[in-house]
Amino acid sequence: MGLEGWSMTRLGVVMSSDENDPAEAWGVLNPGSARDGNGDLLLFPRIVAEGNYSRIGRARVLFDDEGTPVGVERLGVALEPDELWERNARTAGVEDPRITYIDELGIFVMTYAAYGPITPRIGLAVSNDLEKWRRLGPALFAYDPDLRVDLNLYANKDSAFFPEPVRAPDGRLALAMLHRPAWDLSEFSIDGGAAVPDGIDDPRPGIWVSFVDLEDARADVGSLAHFSSHRPVALPEQDWESLKIGAGPPPVKRPEGWLLLYHGVQGELIEGTDHQPNVCYSAGAMLLDADDVTHVLTRSTTPVLEPETLEEREGIVSNVVFPTAIDIRSETAIDVYYGMADSRIGVGRLITRDRGGKNNMRP
Repeated sequence: MGLEGWSMTRLGVVMSSDENDPAEAWGVLNPGSARDGNGDLLLFPRIVAEGNYSRIGRARVLFDDEGTPVGVERLGVALEPDELWERNARTAGVEDPRITYIDELGIFVMTYAAYGPITPRIGLAVSNDLEKWRRLGPALFAYDPDLRVDLNLYANKDSAFFPEPVRAPDGRLALAMLHRPAWDLSEFSIDGGAAVPDGIDDPRPGIWVSFVDLEDARADVGSLAHFSSHRPVALPEQDWESLKIGAGPPPVKRPEGWLLLYHGVQGELIEGTDHQPNVCYSAGAMLLDADDVTHVLTRSTTPVLEPETLEEREGIVSNVVFPTAIDIRSETAIDVYYGMADSRIGVGRLITRDRGGKNNMRP
């Protein structure tokens, strides 16, 4: 069981910033996506104004006669950084959304990074129609004595829900969210350095999963912001992901397991810098066990997509491909929407070897 024979083909740039709109002065990037009740594909791009002030926009994808995405129609703003926990002394931001339709609840769930007063943290919002969004607040992680850390203290990003219930570590049916905590508390710690959970030997940020009891979520959708049973899924392995990895779009159910696209980062990080000049973001893929989503069945050893074109190599942050959204086109083709150099949005088509793939983006 592997990823051999899978390939990604670039389809081009689908959205660039409007030079006449100050709200997009620093780029459009890293969108979420979902199909609405009419079957239209909507993108929810991060739109960035001067000073790194980020909103989440809303746009309809336009297709040519061959079914290739070629542009967008802007539909306004879906989410502003209005809450105090989404603002800080320098700027404010709601960033890098992922959107999952959870059929069990009949709702769309948006997860995003809130650029708050202390560290970035995960925010959640829900919608019935992809037009009006209701915040559930910041993600809250229950204390786990086995880890001996409080996950609420750490910067956390790159979150996405699975579209259907999975088994939690204790065997109960649950809704699961991938996320990427970063263990560096040097800005706040007396001793400095990383405060890594017990049992974790590698301090580099990687992909984790946390769970919400399904019955709790059915009884109260607000429970989607309350997580427990936190487990590591994957850490950096290859040279092209040597700094950190993070989840991309919501996972896709396939016959062989859950397909997860993710990003890996290599290079040199400069502390205290929002836009890192010396890094390279590439995209990889892994398959997670359908019966145990903490278990990686297989994983790409080389990137499925890496910065090569001018649009991917030059921008606000150069050398970045950052997948965040998907649209399943057929049993063997998945369109992947990704940020290009933190400045624009591209789309590629992932051709899979085997048939299968449940569309987790369509109600």
